[in-house]
Amino acid sequence: MTTSPTTQLDERYSDPDASATGWDQARARWEEAQIYWLSTVRPDGRPHVTPLISVWHDGAAYFCTGPGERKARNLTNNANVVLTTGTNELDQGLDLVIEGVAVELGDDARLHRIADAYAQKYGRQWHFDVRDGAFFGGGGRAVVYEVRPVTAFGFTKGGYSQTRWTFGT
Repeated sequence: MTTSPTTQLDERYSDPDASATGWDQARARWEEAQIYWLSTVRPDGRPHVTPLISVWHDGAAYFCTGPGERKARNLTNNANVVLTTGTNELDQGLDLVIEGVAVELGDDARLHRIADAYAQKYGRQWHFDVRDGAFFGGGGRAVVYEVRPVTAFGFTKGGYSQTRWTFGT
């Protein structure tokens, strides 16, 4: 699935000669990143942030977690999430933020494609078997979530710019 978002440079937070980052460039950076940060909301309203691995496939980000883990329990009450990735450098790189809704997957055919994407990106260490609507690996059963971007932001450093991408619904 190809999604072409609306792209807008926010001049308030950008250098005078800056231009918007294209979605193709941002998506490529997202796909190559190794570590992501997932932000969810606890039942009492406090935030919860945790690092994880993720893959991009058919216009969406995917992650998995054990059904009893804090992030999975949070998603039961509030499926709104923020996923981020980037660099820890002040004057170079591209930081990315995706806002969306985490939807639990249960279709084995789709899960097989996502499992293949994990193995291709992260290697055999991250091979998952698929059955009964979930991943199974060294950590046991894991539920898989899809996050289709609603809004995304790109922060270019070393020539600062802030780009906003808005995806149709």
